[in-house]
Amino acid sequence: MKNYDVIIIGGSYAGLSAGMSLGRSLRNTLIIDNGKPCNRQTPYSHNFITHDGKAPKEISDLARKQVAAYDTVKFHDGSVIQLRKTEKGFEAEATEGYKFSAKKLILASGVKDRMPDIPGFAECWGVSVLHCPYCHGYEVKNEVTGILSDGDMAFDFSKLVYNLTKDLFLFTNGKSVLSKDQKDKLAQNNITLVEDEVEKIEHENGKIRKIIFKSGKEISLKVLYAKVPFKQNINASEDLGYELTEQGFIKVDCMQKTNVPGIFACGDNVTMMRSVANAVAQGNFTGAVVNKELAEEEF
Repeated sequence: MKNYDVIIIGGSYAGLSAGMSLGRSLRNTLIIDNGKPCNRQTPYSHNFITHDGKAPKEISDLARKQVAAYDTVKFHDGSVIQLRKTEKGFEAEATEGYKFSAKKLILASGVKDRMPDIPGFAECWGVSVLHCPYCHGYEVKNEVTGILSDGDMAFDFSKLVYNLTKDLFLFTNGKSVLSKDQKDKLAQNNITLVEDEVEKIEHENGKIRKIIFKSGKEISLKVLYAKVPFKQNINASEDLGYELTEQGFIKVDCMQKTNVPGIFACGDNVTMMRSVANAVAQGNFTGAVVNKELAEEEF
C-alpha cells in the first residue's frame, strides 16, 4: 500500500491539469490512467487556445511530460478496479493487485459514449460523426450536414448547426416526436426532416460518404452530428456514496466538491460541455481547491 496526499483517477486533460496544480503545490499525488481517452479516435482538437488544430494525443502527451517534471506527482498505468472510503481517506485498488491510499480523491475519469446499433457509426465517431459544433463545426462549415436526433434536443441543436451550414438534414431514425410548430420552423429554414430508419453509414476510413436508410433511400453527406447516451467510466457511486444528476453526471458544487467530503470531480464526468479547454480549466481549479483544503487541515 503506497500512500499519497491525493489520488487522481483519470490522466487525460482534467486529471493532468489537476495534477500540475497539485504538483506545483508540493502535494504527493498519484494519477491512475488506462490510456483510453474518449477522443482517442478524433484526429484533431480545436477551440483550445494555443493548441488549436493539434491531435488530442499530442496535447495529452505534452501535458503528461510537463506534469511528470514535478517530482511529487507519480503515475500508475492501469485501470481502477475498486474505490473504498476509509477512516483516514480513500483506497484505490488497480489492476494487477496494486493498492494505493490518499487523503483526497479526484474523479477525472471521464465518460464512455454508448454507440447506437448502426453499422459504420462507431468507426466514424470523432472523425466525421461529431458531438460538438464548437469543437469541430468550423472545419465543416457550409458542407452538406446531417443531425441524428429527435425531439426538443434535436430542434435546439438544429439552431446551432444551422448557423454553420444551410445545407442541413435532420434524421430522426423513425417517426419523429417533433411538434407541428417545430416541424414548421424547420421547414421555414429549409432544414430537411427525414423520418426513415437508418440502415447504415457508408464511409471510407471513418469519413462519411452517405447515409443509407432501410427504405432504400440514400443521402450523401460530409458530416453528421449526433447526441449519444453515455455512462461513467468509473461507477463507484454506490461504494463511495457520491450523488449523480438526473442526466448521469457526477454532482458537484461550484468548488467541484461532491456530497462526500474529500471527493472531488472534474472534466467530462460532471458536465455536458465536453471540450479539452473546459476539462483543463476544471482540472486546474480542482487541484487548487484540493490543495487549499489540505493546507487548512494541516495548518
